[in-house]
Amino acid sequence: MTAPDAAPSRSWQEATLSASSVVELLDVMWDHARNATKGMTAPGSTSQLRLMYVVDRQDGIRMRTVCHRLASAAPTVTRMCDRLQAIGFLERIPSPDNGREITLRLTPTGKEHLQRIREQRDTMLHQAIDSMPAAERSALALGLAGLQKQLHLDHGDDAHTHQLPGNHTAA
Repeated sequence: MTAPDAAPSRSWQEATLSASSVVELLDVMWDHARNATKGMTAPGSTSQLRLMYVVDRQDGIRMRTVCHRLASAAPTVTRMCDRLQAIGFLERIPSPDNGREITLRLTPTGKEHLQRIREQRDTMLHQAIDSMPAAERSALALGLAGLQKQLHLDHGDDAHTHQLPGNHTAA
């Protein structure tokens, strides 16, 4: 990773502010999509939804790996799992190679809930992006791909643990 110049250029500052604003808008959209799902009990918090996305990305993930990915203490993750299990979104299974460890898996109901949220979110994004001029859409795609690549490099995360464009289950 290269450090930004000591005196950041105006374009660097503008890009950072724009990215930050977009993230905030996407957070609002995410919350709207989560709250707008019909016919299902939504998790009570964004943290619970984040946990569901981590588990969805790796079926049978170990509880301690979830704690690491969420940067949360085990008791906090355990309480979130309790709530998600109580509403039928998550199941705990003993690890196949170590009976003392617990692995997590979303239930079909939990997966359906995430799919509904994704569909609502994707519809909102599609409408906004579709209304942009083609040149701006191309620049957006290129810029987001570069940002995603750099974030992966900067944080030393494995590529298979993150969301890839167009693939909601490989994150």
